[in-house]
Amino acid sequence: MTSAPLDEHREVVHPEWIDDNGHFNMGYYMVAFDRTTDTWLDHIGLTALERERSGVTTFTLESHTNYLRELLEGDPLRITTRLLAYDQKRIHYIHEMYHATDGFLAATNELMSLHVSLATRRAAPMSEEVLARLADVLSLHETLPVPPQVGRHIGLDSGS
Repeated sequence: MTSAPLDEHREVVHPEWIDDNGHFNMGYYMVAFDRTTDTWLDHIGLTALERERSGVTTFTLESHTNYLRELLEGDPLRITTRLLAYDQKRIHYIHEMYHATDGFLAATNELMSLHVSLATRRAAPMSEEVLARLADVLSLHETLPVPPQVGRHIGLDSGS
């Protein structure tokens, strides 16, 4: 059964993930988010075994990360995933990283992934099973409010 949002990934800020400022280094946020993507892909049926069997994978086309609150060594993390949209070859989703005990939103990672044939290294349609799973997930996730970080762009306000 799918939860809305998917709430299966847990992590902890490891000592080697701490930078010279004494907090969670930005590069390791991506490691934690990437591990969450593995959990997400398993959930929708694109497991490592299935990808190997069918000769497909996913590539990240675009990624936007927002760092909202500081995290420190040993902090427990709860990372959720919500499906925003999909088509036959692309999946648009967002991970939300929370401090697992204090509950605050620490970071978000919005992604656009492309389904790719390893034989051709080109975009390829997802299987009917994966598309059906995505339809089921979207029917639950589209009822959630869209996080304010979705679709943001980076830039300076010209009015300042």
